[in-house]
Amino acid sequence: MKPEYRFYKIDKDFRSPYARDRDRIIHSGSFRKLEYKTQVFLNHEGDFFRTRLTHSIEVSQIARSITSDLGLNEALAEAIALAHDLGHTPFGHVGGDTLDECLKNDGFKHGFEHNFQSFRVVSLLEKRYKAFNGLNLTFATLEGILKHSYPYKKSFLPAKIHEQFNLDTHPSLEAMIVDRADEIAYISHDIDDGVNSGLISFEDLRESELIKVILTKVADEGVGQENDEMFRYRFSSHLINHLVYSLLEHSKDKVNTGEILSATFDCKTQIPIGFEPELETQIKKLKKLLFTKLYQHKKIVIKMYAGKQAIKGLYHGLMEEEKMLPEFYRKQLDVRNKHRVVADYIASMSDRHAFSFYNEIYGKL
Repeated sequence: MKPEYRFYKIDKDFRSPYARDRDRIIHSGSFRKLEYKTQVFLNHEGDFFRTRLTHSIEVSQIARSITSDLGLNEALAEAIALAHDLGHTPFGHVGGDTLDECLKNDGFKHGFEHNFQSFRVVSLLEKRYKAFNGLNLTFATLEGILKHSYPYKKSFLPAKIHEQFNLDTHPSLEAMIVDRADEIAYISHDIDDGVNSGLISFEDLRESELIKVILTKVADEGVGQENDEMFRYRFSSHLINHLVYSLLEHSKDKVNTGEILSATFDCKTQIPIGFEPELETQIKKLKKLLFTKLYQHKKIVIKMYAGKQAIKGLYHGLMEEEKMLPEFYRKQLDVRNKHRVVADYIASMSDRHAFSFYNEIYGKL
């Protein structure tokens, strides 16, 4: 069997290498499936709510804007942003945690980790070439997907990963920007979706000093009451702008546009992309507030519990009867551990596919 992680030279292409990466990611099957993967609200609960696909697009837009202003590579940031969630299971983080639990309970110590799964999707599981696996992406894109902002020291990583990626270094500046753009995007759109759903209110959010600042900016525009749609839209816009401009102001003097490769950032180097300390503290407190008031809301927990049962049922069913696996995954049983193959298949599913398959096996969930 050929080594799993390899890079193949392209002799001629009208695109830049990172633009080519972006295009290959967009045209992958895993990217299309993000349309029906949960962000916070299950996809079938309404057309308004964000999915992993719309989230990835929003992260990409924010990351491109920041990299452009800092004089960095937009295409690299865009490629990393569009691929950063490809490894997520159905039903958000609950699905990944459940799959991790299933694997570890079966003695499979490596478990499941969505960052590494995203890397495996683009370097191994997507099959677009006869001669090799993966999408044949550049080193910088793969490294950004694998590490996000920080050195990625995981004991379960294959030896070949240690050989090809220096795990003692940070990834590129563009990858660091994507990581913060991800944070900006999900904070803003989770609030938008949460308020729109009625599960959380701006009154609840006033516990946050950051939210108070943004609400004052919106109120100064005189766009209406807090329960108005326009007020919610303007709130999201102001929150994103406030965080993006704050990040640019804090980071601009610390960024050297010549330092775009991870080799320049060892694990002792302070990350140059971020917010000033007071705002960092405000963001942490806001995320804690969202966890308590929104992500742990009874209605969300009920839906996620249903997803958790679906993941468990699919895992145990497929482990017991491997003939239910599609042909692509059945063939991998000859060269890979069965637990990992089953996990890969479940992780690849959309929410609706997972529920549909579970109902086909066990009856209505």
